[in-house]
Amino acid sequence: MNTAIRKAETADREAILALYRSQIGREFCPWNEDYPGPEEVDRDLAGGDLFVMTEESGRIIGAISREHDETVDALPCWAKELQPGGEFARLAVAPDRQCRGYARVMVEYMLDLLRSQGCRSVHILVNELNLKAIRSYAVFGFRVAGRCEMYEQPFLCYEKEL
Repeated sequence: MNTAIRKAETADREAILALYRSQIGREFCPWNEDYPGPEEVDRDLAGGDLFVMTEESGRIIGAISREHDETVDALPCWAKELQPGGEFARLAVAPDRQCRGYARVMVEYMLDLLRSQGCRSVHILVNELNLKAIRSYAVFGFRVAGRCEMYEQPFLCYEKEL
């Protein structure tokens, strides 16, 4: 695995959007033509919250964002003793690179980043139908803290102490 993770740059915008679009229609993926889209990418780029995994050739094969969503932060299921908490979202790996451990590396990178920024926990929302992600997050020791309905989708609320 000869890859690197770095903060995304404006020049990466189209490649990231193409990566997101490549996920649409894949088994268990609830993404569609509207989400995630240019608005999410632009917001994440502007905030310095978007990270990409690249191969030696420079090709972007993965993306993950640190999320700042007050609505998610305000959900009552998060453990009070594990605050402040951080969140990540929009993890994607190129279809031809899936099932090779790249997502695991990106999640570990994000957990380390959140820990270094003073977060005591991390929480994420996972669509209840996304069985692949649900299996993956169990490996990291995330626990189901609750359920919610947001963005017209049913989510499991996952939390992990850092």
